[in-house]
Amino acid sequence: MSIDWTTAAWFFPFVLPITIWVAWSDMATMKIPNKAVIAMLVVFAVVGLVALPFTEYLWRWSHFAVVLVIGFLLSSVGVVGAGDAKYASAMAPFIALSDGMLFMYLLGATVLAAFALHRGARASRIREKYPHWESWTRREFPMGFALAPALLFYLLIGLLR
Repeated sequence: MSIDWTTAAWFFPFVLPITIWVAWSDMATMKIPNKAVIAMLVVFAVVGLVALPFTEYLWRWSHFAVVLVIGFLLSSVGVVGAGDAKYASAMAPFIALSDGMLFMYLLGATVLAAFALHRGARASRIREKYPHWESWTRREFPMGFALAPALLFYLLIGLLR
């Protein structure tokens, strides 16, 4: 595993509010704001200079480009939403290439947990507290509710090392 405590400690406090914003917004409106995607990229652009060795920092921008292309291809055929694709690409530079499989397992587990939690909340009294959330009535799942915590959990693993 490549994520270390120092890198995770630099990124975590800046990423935390953005991930909360993304998860909340996606559940409420079924949209991930472009401003949140840009904010995530700005955090990496600025904090990444301090958190990572410079060559690693530069290489991680390729993660953004690769995931963006894949995301747009998946979005164009309707597999994922455009906001999900953009947000996933903005998350990609935060993840070390050597941690790719670890992150995929983490994302898979987070998607399953978030889906179960969302569907359970949708069928419970929690729905009464937020009656206008679009995700309660849509067939689609608000993927930002899973993507955002997956990145947080990845960084938390680094903080626990």
